[in-house]
Amino acid sequence: MRRINDQVNERSGRNLLSAIGIAAVLIAAVLLTLLIDKRLFIPLGMAICVLVVVELTTAMRRVGRRVPRIPSVLVALTIVPIAYFFPPSVFWVAFLTGVLFVVGWRLVEAGLHRVQRSRLVTSRRQLAIDASSSAFVHFYVTFLSAFTVILLSQPLGEFWVLSFISVVVAVDTGAYAAGLQWGRTKLAPRISPGKTWEGIVGGFVFGTVIAIIACVWLLNLPWWFGLIMSVALTVTGVCGDLTESMIKRDLGVKDMSNWLPGHGGFFDRVDSLLPSGAMAFALYFWSTPLMEFAQRLG
Repeated sequence: MRRINDQVNERSGRNLLSAIGIAAVLIAAVLLTLLIDKRLFIPLGMAICVLVVVELTTAMRRVGRRVPRIPSVLVALTIVPIAYFFPPSVFWVAFLTGVLFVVGWRLVEAGLHRVQRSRLVTSRRQLAIDASSSAFVHFYVTFLSAFTVILLSQPLGEFWVLSFISVVVAVDTGAYAAGLQWGRTKLAPRISPGKTWEGIVGGFVFGTVIAIIACVWLLNLPWWFGLIMSVALTVTGVCGDLTESMIKRDLGVKDMSNWLPGHGGFFDRVDSLLPSGAMAFALYFWSTPLMEFAQRLG
């Protein structure tokens, strides 16, 4: 049994049993919060968003990009509940204010260093890199995370969040399994050598099955909308995965952290979900006009 487990781990490139255990805990947390009371998902979303922000800012600081961590955490903690409880206009003002707050913090920090330590002078180029990196953290992590929370606040939002997470997890799982079994043609070898077109096809097939089930049983939508959902979320999921791979290559790291045995870090687990939450939010509002259009054709 141990030999078989070692062979599986060697082929998959991770401790598969640990990965499955961590995934089961995360899935159980999502299910419980969404199905008991969807407002319970907010602290979970806040925690995950903060952890991803901490991972990304820490990785950036290791390569010399001085992204302020404390204000970044404060912004992430603030924006997620605002996205749920307040109208979009308030969210936009709060988010942009938060980004300016983090960038301003870095500028003030550089000014204080210039005054207090005459030898430590931050170049304009380095300061621009720090400021743009600080803004990127929140435009990519905090902003995209907020779409999932905004979607959650809508009528039947808990079922939409559950559905899109299930589809993305199914796509990832199907792509992983199909890639191990049949993967030959590399998708983007310079960015993510492990991904194959065969794996993506397998993930899409598995995701389509889950999307159709979700549309029929949870969202009260026709089965064919599951095809649209699966295509859209497969694209955003793969793009999110590749984007994180490019970020890690740029920073020179294999995993964002080692907090989750067999998984790497939290960013490594939600990379596909971040842009998919924004796509699911769009699908939520596209579903009604699409249904009306289909009824007129029928």
